[in-house]
Amino acid sequence: MNMKLREEFTCPLELVHDMIKGKWKPIILWRLRLGPTSLAKLEKDIDGITQKMLLEHLNELIEYRFVAKKSFEGYPLHVEYSLTDGPGYELLAALKIMQHIGIEYLKAQGKESLLDEKGVVPE
Repeated sequence: MNMKLREEFTCPLELVHDMIKGKWKPIILWRLRLGPTSLAKLEKDIDGITQKMLLEHLNELIEYRFVAKKSFEGYPLHVEYSLTDGPGYELLAALKIMQHIGIEYLKAQGKESLLDEKGVVPE
């Protein structure tokens, strides 16, 4: 897997943006705040993501050290994904702020019903 990080950058924020950009990575990280989980459960919980896309993004997030992958002995093979201590949980703190901003924006737009529809519980 090759890291898609730019060689030249204005500030480190650009690097982190490259690490988590795209439709799915923040959603995967957000889902992992609930604790270690299997690939099948992640796929089930994230509407619209394909297994191929999920694996691709998980592998990148593992490479960037935001996500850890743990394999358990035995049959059938059981693998769990979780946020890493340090980078994973630090990034989660940033995502919580972004979630809060999104909630406040929707409230200000009078769209609180969307939050209820989606079952969003403020953190």
